[in-house]
Amino acid sequence: MTRIHFTKGHGTQNDFVLVPDESGELDLTPDQVAYLCHRHAGIGADGVIRVVRTANVPEVAHLAPQATWFMDYRNADGSLAEMCGKGTRVFAEYLRSRGLVSGDEGAPFVIATRAGLKEMVAVPHGWAVDLGQWRLARAEEAERRGMDSVVQVHGSPDPLPALSLDLGNPHTVVALPPSVHLSALDLSDAPHIDPHPEQGSNVEFVHAIEHAHIGMRVHERGSGETRSCGTGAAAAALATWWWGGQPADQVDWRVDVLGGTLGVHIKGDEVALSGPAQLVADGEVDLPQR
Repeated sequence: MTRIHFTKGHGTQNDFVLVPDESGELDLTPDQVAYLCHRHAGIGADGVIRVVRTANVPEVAHLAPQATWFMDYRNADGSLAEMCGKGTRVFAEYLRSRGLVSGDEGAPFVIATRAGLKEMVAVPHGWAVDLGQWRLARAEEAERRGMDSVVQVHGSPDPLPALSLDLGNPHTVVALPPSVHLSALDLSDAPHIDPHPEQGSNVEFVHAIEHAHIGMRVHERGSGETRSCGTGAAAAALATWWWGGQPADQVDWRVDVLGGTLGVHIKGDEVALSGPAQLVADGEVDLPQR
């Protein structure tokens, strides 16, 4: 057995196990990640974040001059992910708590992810992350039809039109008709997307509440339904804004998720996310054999 240190944290109840590995020597297997995330047999989380110096990870070492720390994010099933918007905030809170960055309010710093560099800045009651550029995954079809796919989910009798977005990781957003309420959806199984994205997709279900204010539930690729999703909240706001004609007076959005509330700021082809992050426990755990 290998004993490791860990920290448990969450952002609006999207929770993570953070594993310090400054030198980059810990090679977590998918089974070990799944064990850590298991809510009955392990610690329990929506994902695992390995905290490692960027220079010690060959795949991102070229980013080391800009970002000292790399957020190595794994989904709950052990699969690799490009990044996690909520995870970036919990990652930043961990770095600040350990004195690895200053974390002074208003003083930005950069972290590395598989989706590139992300700028973090401490704000009142949490963190803001510049998620960078976003794009429509199938822009030509979306512009022509107002959608580019359909999604079938329990709780809705018919497939629902959807819009695919790329925020460094894949998202498929569904605007629910008035006849289908968020609470009626059964997200215990992955929604079926047609056409099915080759690398899978997070799926967000949205209903409008008021001006620039939406509610959302999400089924995350590799994790199932989670209490919150940062890039998912950004994708949901972007899709709703795009469907509405991209009005200039709706660039600041409030997104209500099961675990709380997030802020999304749209600035043309770029988007930023803000919200709380909290560390709740430290400990040690024995990993099963590889």
